[in-house]
Amino acid sequence: MNYQHNFNPTISDDDVFGEIVKEKEFIGYYNLAFADTSSYKEYASTVKQKNIVVIGIGGSTLGTYAIYKFLKHSKRLSKKLYFLETTDPIDIKSKIENIDLNDTLFIVISKSGTTVETVAIFKYINSLIKCDKNNTLVITESDSKLNAYAKANDIKSFEIPKDVGGRFSVFSAVGLLPLAIVGIDIDKLLNGTKDVHDSFFNQGEVYSRILKKARFFVENKSCFNINVVFSYSSRLEGFNKWYIQLWGESLGKIDINGVKQGLTPMGIIGPVDQHSFLQLIVEGRRDKTLTVIKVDHFDNNLKIPQIKLEGLGELDYLDNIEFSSLINKQADATIESINNLEDIPCDVMTIESVSERSIASLMYEYELLTSVCAKLMYIDAYNQPGVEAGKIILKQKLQNAKK
Repeated sequence: MNYQHNFNPTISDDDVFGEIVKEKEFIGYYNLAFADTSSYKEYASTVKQKNIVVIGIGGSTLGTYAIYKFLKHSKRLSKKLYFLETTDPIDIKSKIENIDLNDTLFIVISKSGTTVETVAIFKYINSLIKCDKNNTLVITESDSKLNAYAKANDIKSFEIPKDVGGRFSVFSAVGLLPLAIVGIDIDKLLNGTKDVHDSFFNQGEVYSRILKKARFFVENKSCFNINVVFSYSSRLEGFNKWYIQLWGESLGKIDINGVKQGLTPMGIIGPVDQHSFLQLIVEGRRDKTLTVIKVDHFDNNLKIPQIKLEGLGELDYLDNIEFSSLINKQADATIESINNLEDIPCDVMTIESVSERSIASLMYEYELLTSVCAKLMYIDAYNQPGVEAGKIILKQKLQNAKK
């Protein structure tokens, strides 16, 4: 009997881990945890401008924004960080109107160096102020056209390694340099990534939970194909956006047998969305997993004051409760209500504090989770042919419009 098949066999945890270890030799993001930050800190110490404007899109901005959004209200930062990442003219104009361009460093970030949105915005900035070596910095691949532009104009540039994809680049110069400039401790960020890296590659606690979680997601994706991250802190709004790009662009792929795969990401914020989207989770179709992210210590003791409000006396039990305690009790109530239903897959991630180490640990763990899911799905996590096709069409349309 002759027998042929194209079945994807169930791959063991040991085999997945072996594949990740091999991949670590040529996929660069794994090793960014051990990056040398000295050149970033040295450059950051020379920046005199008070406003830092990052011009980029997608992987060039989302990770940096996630960390900045999480930390900016708990740190005494020396500078303000802004992001120009959309071609929406109203957004561009409104942001520019509130920035002193004469006291601004522009950081132009594009891995390819020819990102349409980034170059378009940079052209507009050049029409408002002269961009030169005194107020402009470039972060790109070493052989890109953007880097050639920087060299021709004597503008300082930092390299994005070729083996690091844009959506995995936050712990490279893409994220570390702007964050260092505004005063965030990038060594503490990398300490967080090292914690997760070492626990995973030494097959410790992080390894166990990532493999268990990834296997559940992949093996149950035919029924639970929507993965909802429910973050109980508005500071995690940026993380949610970053996660959506990471998950969508990495896992929406065609596998080795030509079968379309994907896990659909959603990011919502508690307690706001527990008054809306939670209804869909609880009584809607059972096609969603739920990951609740809590912050253990907000480093903020803001309390509900003991004030009498006529007609609302029955709510006086709120008096003197810290808002940080209230939001975590809201999260706990949501978790308990979900678990009581017994048919919605739910896990809870509690990060220790509003700190560099905490947010970096969370983000690096999600990068590893993405890579492991891709191995179990027999797809390439690091390409994006669906996105590239749209870029080609856009370029053709813009060129044709000029004819």
